[in-house]
Amino acid sequence: MRIFIDENDENKRLDSYLSEITPNFSRSKIQNFIKNGCVKINDSIKKSSYLLKLNDKIDFEIPEPIELTIQPQNIPLDIVYEDDNMLVVNKPSGMLTHPTTTERENTLVNALLHKCGDKLSDINGEFRRGILHRLDRNTSGLLMIAKNNKAHEFLAQQIKDHSITKKYRAIVKGVIKENSFEINEPIGRNPNQPHKMMVREDGKPSQTLVKVNERFKDATYVELTLITGRTHQIRVHMKHINHPVYNDTLYGAGQGKVKTEEQVLQSYYLRFTKPFGDEIIELEIEPDEKIQKVLKYLRS
Repeated sequence: MRIFIDENDENKRLDSYLSEITPNFSRSKIQNFIKNGCVKINDSIKKSSYLLKLNDKIDFEIPEPIELTIQPQNIPLDIVYEDDNMLVVNKPSGMLTHPTTTERENTLVNALLHKCGDKLSDINGEFRRGILHRLDRNTSGLLMIAKNNKAHEFLAQQIKDHSITKKYRAIVKGVIKENSFEINEPIGRNPNQPHKMMVREDGKPSQTLVKVNERFKDATYVELTLITGRTHQIRVHMKHINHPVYNDTLYGAGQGKVKTEEQVLQSYYLRFTKPFGDEIIELEIEPDEKIQKVLKYLRS
């Protein structure tokens, strides 16, 4: 598709304009197309926020639909909340949130496809059907799932505005002296180990609130509230203050005396506004098996 901008459309945002002329695609979908290089302005790639100029030439190559290669699987789901537009599941430790190019089975998305079929948002692509945010494989707990694109956009806006409250439980190494404090350190990718993140000056702003629940001889049980939601944020921030999450071998904790499947970290509390109104949903789950196992040992 090739379009030339006239005086009626100049000064419009690129993503807004393309949403107008392609009503079958949501604005978020259009933004993904732009981000992935499917849209060129005068043979150059621009951002979604680009303001159109008179006589700009837009080349918009709508991608061919991706053949669905992710198979539904009858995997039991622990559903904590559900309505017509969304659900919240308690993801177990050890389960990938969504498939990757190398792992396409036994993920949360495989299970969601079996339960919901086509009633899942596709804004983030077929591999991430319904997924608004993610948890690391070995982090358990609450995840919001969107059943349609409008619900996805409604909830994603809350995430962007930081109006959703997300709290985690963790056991970390060492004794934290302060009862509560904030970690406000930017996070970016580790240039030497691309699979890891790190605190770095040119990283994205990242905020974590820390509150001590219980202290032990050489460990601390904490509650962590995410203000932002960067990749590995809690794990990176706790490592940065020399209190890595218990058994988080990726970020330097090593294996403690109590063996578990990697980091002892759980997303246990969510507070958000239900689509599409002003009703507040507040959810909380009990400590998972890893938390209970390590606490039992530390308390004994």
